[in-house]
Amino acid sequence: MKNVSLFVLLFFFGFTISAQKLEYTTQTNLPYYTETINKSDTYIKERCVLDVYYPKNSPGFATVIWFHGGGLTGGNKELPEGLKNQGIAVISVNYRLGPKVSAPKYIEDAAAAVAWVFKNIPAFGGDESLLFVSGHSAGGYLASMVGLDKKWLNTQGIDANKIAGLIPLSGQAITHFLVRKERDIAETQPVIDDLAPLFHVRADAPPLLLITGDRELEMLGRYEENAYLMRMMKIAGHKNTKLYELDGFGHNMTEPAFPLLLNEVRRITKEKKH
Repeated sequence: MKNVSLFVLLFFFGFTISAQKLEYTTQTNLPYYTETINKSDTYIKERCVLDVYYPKNSPGFATVIWFHGGGLTGGNKELPEGLKNQGIAVISVNYRLGPKVSAPKYIEDAAAAVAWVFKNIPAFGGDESLLFVSGHSAGGYLASMVGLDKKWLNTQGIDANKIAGLIPLSGQAITHFLVRKERDIAETQPVIDDLAPLFHVRADAPPLLLITGDRELEMLGRYEENAYLMRMMKIAGHKNTKLYELDGFGHNMTEPAFPLLLNEVRRITKEKKH
């Protein structure tokens, strides 16, 4: 675990001149399920789309898949300002929400979106070996579930270990509170079952960078959940798990976290290209 101040965050922020000079374009509302599936379900057709923001004429770029927060009951795909103009692609994903659907539909959607990116990012010029999965809060939970429980991507014909890095921001590590609510379990009652990232700790998982707000300002023990996930990953033999706690920031800590996210993307990209 590392406590990170705003001063240290600014130190980590490696904004490059080359990234500034690139031109970017966006394709919006691309469906990530097949046409047959979209025609069979109007809610899938409405919600299961993504946007692709990417640098033009700069092949081989890394890609961050971004899942929005909102407790799995709200929110919409977004392109965070802190990830713009950084020499990378950002895939902003919508997924189905409760109470219209229940678990594990939103996890299935997240896996389908990640699989779509693996299969399609080369057509935009991206390197499929440099695909990072991230998100905030509920989005962080989805990122962790898709990356740690291999069965979700396996159903899409993708090995989760091909993900270059998992970077959940303030994601739940125990079973998500909406999943518990669906089962009439109070959100103050901790549960760890097969719909908890903690249930799927394993030594061979992709690199894992956990980022949370200040433990005294976060919601419902979110820091402690992530600290336990970090500890159990290390006990399981995982060699590349880190946890950052952003001192002075609460649950809505995305902007100060983005420099750390980008630093991790650049670190792993450099390792893979050498």
